[in-house]
Amino acid sequence: MSTPVSTFNNSSESPATGAASQTATDAASLAKRVGRFAFQDRWFERITGSFAALVLLSMFGIIGSLIYESSPVFAKFGAGFLASSTWSPSDEIFGAGISVYGTLVTSAIAMVLAVPISFGIALFLTETCPIWLRRPLGTAVELLAGVPSIIYGIWGLFVLAPLIQQYVQPLLIKTGLPIFAGPPLGVGIFTAGIVLALMVIPFTASVMRDVFDTVPPILKESAYGIGCTTWEVVRNIVLPYTQIGVIGGVMLGLGRALGETMAVTFVIGNANRLSSSLFAPGNSIASTLANEFAEADPVLHVPALFALGLILFVITFIVLALSKWLVARAAARAGT
Repeated sequence: MSTPVSTFNNSSESPATGAASQTATDAASLAKRVGRFAFQDRWFERITGSFAALVLLSMFGIIGSLIYESSPVFAKFGAGFLASSTWSPSDEIFGAGISVYGTLVTSAIAMVLAVPISFGIALFLTETCPIWLRRPLGTAVELLAGVPSIIYGIWGLFVLAPLIQQYVQPLLIKTGLPIFAGPPLGVGIFTAGIVLALMVIPFTASVMRDVFDTVPPILKESAYGIGCTTWEVVRNIVLPYTQIGVIGGVMLGLGRALGETMAVTFVIGNANRLSSSLFAPGNSIASTLANEFAEADPVLHVPALFALGLILFVITFIVLALSKWLVARAAARAGT
């Protein structure tokens, strides 16, 4: 009787021991895998973090170089450099007033013209456009965004400027408003603003269209189901749902208008003088840099151009900060 019992005991203990050993092996393997994955995650985090740090280092490097290179001008002229309208390289007298004025005014004209048109294009493509026309028209708008800026500049100088000089400016001069005073030259701040508007429209319209497409169809169908018109659906459903994206699209277009160089250089007139008339030739920060950097004297002229670049950087930063604030405010109002 003793032999079967001992055999039974051995057979009953063997499966438990094997299971415990297998559990220990699985736990060790799992711990090893977890440790390996944790090691990979740490290195993945460090690599991606280094990419983000590279962006920050590049930005601070640009800011530092602009401040360093422009320091001689600010040391000589101080804050008066920002307000002065005198730009005379031969006399080594520099002021950023004319270029800042031209940059802000041309960008304002561009946005005043571009935002309503872009809004209408986006609404037409998403709400009322026939299905057969939606894709080719949307593709055409996106293709306009890919046209090089120098093409816009050449077209503006040789095609648009003569048309504005012959047909548009004479009509606006008859209004008697001071901002439309002076001879119809064709080129000038007004023409530069129109060219910028044509360049901004594809970007802003494409962003708005993509944002309007994110509205859930059930919301619009429900509104149509209770008898709302298309305008009521747009005003009460589409715009409240997409206002954050619309703000982003507008700010994207404004950023493009502020930094545009070649197209503005062709049609703004490149005159270092300040005038209350939009028809008068002027200058922008980007056009001044494009025209004068190659032949600038390294003593004060080059630092003055770096100072203009620093001012444009600050203006762009302010625009981006304002857009972030508007987006945050819209999100807070929407409860998100």
